[in-house]
Amino acid sequence: MTKRMRYREWKWLGLWCYHFVLLRITTEGQTRYSIPEEVKRGSAVGNLAKDLGLGLSDILDRKLRVASEAGEQYFSVDAGKGELVVNDRIDREALCGQSASCILSLQVVTENPLQLYRIEVEVKDINDNSPVFIKEERHLKIAESTAVGIRFPLDTAQDQDFGSNSVKSYTLSKSECFSLKMKELSGDRHVPELVLEKPLDREKQSVHQLLLTALDGGSPVKTGTTNIIVTVLDNNDNVPVFKRTLYNISVPENSAVGSVLVQVEAADEDEGVNAEIEYRFADSTPPSLLSIFKMNSDTGEIILLNALDYESSSKIEISVTAKDKGIPEMEGHCRVQIVVIDVNDNVPEIMLTSKPSPVREDAPKGTVVALISARDLDSGNNGNVALKLAHGSPFSLKASFSNNYALITAGVLDREKSAEYNVEITATDAGSPPLSSKKTVHVSITDVNDNPPIFNQPSYNVYVRENRLPGSILFSVTASDLDSGENAKISYSILESKVQDVSVSSYVYINSDNGSIYSMHSFDYEKLKVFQIQHLDL
Repeated sequence: MTKRMRYREWKWLGLWCYHFVLLRITTEGQTRYSIPEEVKRGSAVGNLAKDLGLGLSDILDRKLRVASEAGEQYFSVDAGKGELVVNDRIDREALCGQSASCILSLQVVTENPLQLYRIEVEVKDINDNSPVFIKEERHLKIAESTAVGIRFPLDTAQDQDFGSNSVKSYTLSKSECFSLKMKELSGDRHVPELVLEKPLDREKQSVHQLLLTALDGGSPVKTGTTNIIVTVLDNNDNVPVFKRTLYNISVPENSAVGSVLVQVEAADEDEGVNAEIEYRFADSTPPSLLSIFKMNSDTGEIILLNALDYESSSKIEISVTAKDKGIPEMEGHCRVQIVVIDVNDNVPEIMLTSKPSPVREDAPKGTVVALISARDLDSGNNGNVALKLAHGSPFSLKASFSNNYALITAGVLDREKSAEYNVEITATDAGSPPLSSKKTVHVSITDVNDNPPIFNQPSYNVYVRENRLPGSILFSVTASDLDSGENAKISYSILESKVQDVSVSSYVYINSDNGSIYSMHSFDYEKLKVFQIQHLDL
């Protein structure tokens, strides 16, 4: 059988095998598990191999693994059992804050063939945090002439847990002069208020010590407390009143540091120093907000102190107090709600879910080379990312789900023309103006024995003197092969034929390694003037 015949048969067999593999390279559906936060390391989340339809032998043979991205690797695969197990401490509050849903999206990869599975793990909240007041004490100064029924806003407690495990109610220690009421705000929120139930008498009691307790809805219930210290004072019986109880503003996240965002304004019906107002943020304002905003105590202007970041916080609420300078001090309250508007300030990222595999030059169209994902931290159109390849590339991108793509072959490959490709991928978001980034993926092309050896000449004429000694070299032929490695190694042989009814091998032989032709015996011109031999290179 000639080399060309064997090559054709192997080529068709190879094409059949690649079409078969291509049919199996798919992106599977989505699987979801649910676990409580703070579960122990090593705990099983679910039988990943079984749920993906894989046998235990596939775990090692196909290198089942959780694809690593930037950040923590919270899960891994138990190679012995095929289970998805917890790899690190999972704190729902640190991951998702107060979001209603906390879903961790994982990408699970298998090889041979290359497959991508999308796995979602829902992290359930447990009641592992107690309500906490920012300050252990709240001091109030209330004139003894204050009318019964006046309400004083109190600090709310913060609970890092979510839903039923967050703060649900407040209680106040027993008091003859004060009670606790809840004020309903927008968004189904409530804040505690101290209500004056009977007139104060400074001469009888100048200080009232109260204990405010916050309770969450967990089981068992967790609590947090703060002390309310009320000092009863004389005089100055008018409270500063804001023109608006709620200021709503929208601010782009790229607003210049030092700019005035809003100006609040309050008025006091008293005269003189009793009507002079000083503005300040409420005592319960977190330090994180105090590092971003500054209050002009004289004008009520709220000034941007540091840059805003929509991705960190898209909605901010600040409580503002207006205090007069009378004796005793009186204070009014308002809220400022700041909606941060997203701008396109994050460049889209391109990530390799799996490293590119070498590709055979006879790989059929649609063969998966690598798995790629894209992301953008912005929101809306600013976070919508599109990927594209440079023109003229023999590769293309096939979208799967959630900004995940497969880099696949899209044209004929020829290692002899190009043994490797640097595929440039461009990610562009839909913002205005759009932002983009590039990533280069290196793809190697492996050789296939698709080129036959070629002699330097189609025929050779050799003249030999008669009566030369047997074993003398007659001529050397040379052939070359465009393939590489083992596919380029050449072996020479002489095709079987007859010369005067005698096998040609009785007259000459060839060195299979270098193509040198030698005589087997002396030639007699009178008996044999001309004969022809055919060489075969393998």
